[in-house]
Amino acid sequence: MPDLTGRTAIVTGGATLLAHGVVTALTDAGANVVIADLDPEGKAVADAFGGEVSFVLTDVTADESIADLVRTTVERHGGIDIVVNLAATYLDAGFDTPRADWLTALDVNVVSMVEVVRHAHPYLKASGHGAVVNFTSISSKVAQTGRWVYPASKAAIAQLTRSMAMDLAGDGIRVNSLSPGWTWSKIMADLSGDDREKTDRVAAPFHLTGRVGDGCEVGRVVAFLASDDASVVTGADWAADGGYSAMGPEQAVLTIPQLSA
Repeated sequence: MPDLTGRTAIVTGGATLLAHGVVTALTDAGANVVIADLDPEGKAVADAFGGEVSFVLTDVTADESIADLVRTTVERHGGIDIVVNLAATYLDAGFDTPRADWLTALDVNVVSMVEVVRHAHPYLKASGHGAVVNFTSISSKVAQTGRWVYPASKAAIAQLTRSMAMDLAGDGIRVNSLSPGWTWSKIMADLSGDDREKTDRVAAPFHLTGRVGDGCEVGRVVAFLASDDASVVTGADWAADGGYSAMGPEQAVLTIPQLSA
């Protein structure tokens, strides 16, 4: 486990089921974590962890709310060392998505990342260990039927991460993105009727691991990228996808022999 003892991390979207694994990994590594979320349930999530995790009700599309998040975090912990940009919306009706929904989704999924980092920048620079981890997705690299907005926003995050890494390198801030594959999360629990075995069966053909990932598995990659163990890593997109992006459209099937069958 990387050592993040004494460091402070902000996790946007931190009230979600996926984020629970991220927060767990960061606290296991010794970090203080501030959950920033628009969902008031974030307080119960934070309270369940104990003293090293706190909650700040935050609207990542409102600059005043982000400023309050940063101010409160610094007052509690003295600084900010890590920003994990995980907040996202799945607002997406593909071709039928109206302009207003496009703008809302891009504001939440992309612009919010810029603004959280902008507000936290003085403290990340002063940290000496400044690290940003932006959550993108396997959706950033492939076409998915009926989905336009979410994949486009996630592809934008991958490019944004490279730009951030370039321009913040001089401030001693590393910036990387992380692309999860299918990961057990609230949306999957809702869609499957909270049936993890069914979800694994559906995911198996297009994940080399034969299952969906767990939030804690993704979280351990976040903790690594945020730590000094990753001191040479910046401007990179890390796949935490169970081999989804390596597999390709033929999946794990012997296709060539079918030609002579």
